[in-house]
Amino acid sequence: MQISKFEDILSWQKSKKLTINIYSIFKETNDFSFKNQIERASVSIMNNIAEGFERKSNKEFVYFLYVAKGSCAEVRSMLYLAKDLGKISDNQFLELYNTSIEISKLLSGLIKSRK
Repeated sequence: MQISKFEDILSWQKSKKLTINIYSIFKETNDFSFKNQIERASVSIMNNIAEGFERKSNKEFVYFLYVAKGSCAEVRSMLYLAKDLGKISDNQFLELYNTSIEISKLLSGLIKSRK
C-alpha cells in the first residue's frame, strides 16, 4: 500500500488513539506536572511521525521516527510510575502499555523499511 499522507500510517493512527486514551484517563489527575508530561510525550509520538513524513526526505523521516520511538518509551516509563503511584489501575496500565509496545514495534518496522 502506498502511503500518500501521514494519516495513512498505522503507527500514527494507533498513537492518536493512545493519546486520546491517555488524555481521557488522566483528565481528573490533580498532579498537573505528571499529567502534562505523559500527555506531551504521547502527543510527541504522533506529531513526530507526522512531521517526519511531511519533510519528504527519507533521512529526516527516519530521524523523526526514532524521536517518536523515544517518546513512546517515555510514555511507557511514565506508565510504570503512574501504576506504582496508584494513578491508574493494573488494567489501564496493561492496555496503555501494550498499545505503546505495539506502536514501538510498528515504528521499528517502518524504520527498517526506510533504511
